[in-house]
Amino acid sequence: MKKTIKRLAVFLLAVLCAVLILAQAGAFRALLRASYPMRYEESVGKWAAQYEVDELLVYSIIRTESGFDPEAESSVGARGLMQITEETFDWIKSKIAPGEDLTFDALYDADTNIRFGTYLISVCLARYENDVSTAVAAYHSGMGLVDSLVADAEYSDDGVTLHTFPYAQMRNYVYKINRSYAVYHRLYEE
Repeated sequence: MKKTIKRLAVFLLAVLCAVLILAQAGAFRALLRASYPMRYEESVGKWAAQYEVDELLVYSIIRTESGFDPEAESSVGARGLMQITEETFDWIKSKIAPGEDLTFDALYDADTNIRFGTYLISVCLARYENDVSTAVAAYHSGMGLVDSLVADAEYSDDGVTLHTFPYAQMRNYVYKINRSYAVYHRLYEE
């Protein structure tokens, strides 16, 4: 009888431990999801579909660029969720919104910013054969700079994608996006 009670107590303790571990795992996942949110879902979904970009990549860029702050402004004057400069805004506007009455201040509007930023990353992805690392390097540092790097065998084996990111800021940005993108995949792809 004592052995049966002991076995039952051990079994119940094991079940309790398992429940606690699973509860902590759920809490940890919830905490991670709070750190890697999916805000502005309607806009991200709409523009990611329009420009054929993975929504999780868009979220990774927004998280890295602005921490989901639509009023964010960088030291070089990039604005909004996806941190677009005025020069880039003007170029994108000429491509997707030439007849629209938009000013640079429109980038503080979440939907407009996501629209423009998602278009830009789609252009980068198409230009660099859907290589995420090279595309986000171009998103961050400019296509002109990345074009010059892919033309150099020191940085590119195929003349299209980068295998080496020679500038610390670029390398750090690519690392942050890739890390964030991987976490978003683990948290939201089920």
